[in-house]
Amino acid sequence: MITVLLPPTLRAPFSLPGAAEELTARGRPPALPEVPDDDTPPHAARYVARASLEINRLVAAGAPTVLVAEGDSGPLLGAIGAAQRAAHRPVLGYVLVDAPLPQPGSPTRADISRNQGLDGLPDREGEPAAYRTERLPTVPDWPDAPCGYLLTDPAFAHPAHLAGMRGWVVRDVTGEPARAAGELAALVGELTR
Repeated sequence: MITVLLPPTLRAPFSLPGAAEELTARGRPPALPEVPDDDTPPHAARYVARASLEINRLVAAGAPTVLVAEGDSGPLLGAIGAAQRAAHRPVLGYVLVDAPLPQPGSPTRADISRNQGLDGLPDREGEPAAYRTERLPTVPDWPDAPCGYLLTDPAFAHPAHLAGMRGWVVRDVTGEPARAAGELAALVGELTR
């Protein structure tokens, strides 16, 4: 089983300190896709396509995966999971790290932020004009595997609460950054038992 650590959108790297090392130490080696992005819409569809190509490059065909999304890649997990299923790569679980949740329909990032209590967060540096208003790809049958949420930033407390209301496993390590990598590895283990 491979844990795929999906970075936030807009060229940001996966940033949870020690996550790759902790997962490797627990026998769950991670794949760290680099998902290049540009300022050309549709941003979300391009991210899904590029992330899927990177996963295909890094992970053997048919290898079971757990997809971990940080930040703005969270609402795209359903579409990325669907791409993995289409490539005959089973997804055993999904984890969001300080991320908005995927939402049914074809919402925009602005809709998701408003609905999940994140509309007070500032725009990200270098954010293209249409980034918040484009419709995001969604998958009607998602989630198709167990889900979890890792909360390290109190600004994402409301999405974490919503995840708990959905019956997802939620780990809260706000104010305890040294525990975050271990909790992520434990959460991946719990979802794949």
